[in-house]
Amino acid sequence: MAGAGQLSGRVCVVTGASRGVGKGIALQLAAAGATVYVTGRRVEALGRAAAEVSARGGRCVAVACDSSQDEQVAKLLERVRQEQDGRLDVLVSCAFSGVDAVAAQQGRPFWESPAELWDDINNVGLRGHYLCLACNGSSCGSNPEHTGVAAPPLGWGT
Repeated sequence: MAGAGQLSGRVCVVTGASRGVGKGIALQLAAAGATVYVTGRRVEALGRAAAEVSARGGRCVAVACDSSQDEQVAKLLERVRQEQDGRLDVLVSCAFSGVDAVAAQQGRPFWESPAELWDDINNVGLRGHYLCLACNGSSCGSNPEHTGVAAPPLGWGT
């Protein structure tokens, strides 16, 4: 039943939720009754994931967002603040865009990889984690009832 569960009334944001680890986390948060904002860059994939998340319970809000773009991350978190009266209990930063780049380098010594591999891995992975935390400021954690932030290392498995 939608809205029932131990996270009923909680507000969550999961970046990189259109597939992989982020999607799995969003599915479980929704199953526990949370309101879950899911993000991704690819609108079609995001829509499919959002439909699955919605089917689990809770409430799902899909937001197209590139986690490497400061303005988009700030706009996402401001939207959540406005729509949820400042409430954000859980922020999960799972966006990562380096899977294909890393796979293309598999079997090569790292020193033979182009320097751009660093950018592919870190511009959405680590940079995205930083942007989510910086744009969110102190609103997540200022309330002792807020759950916190999760940033899986580089979003591996997405």
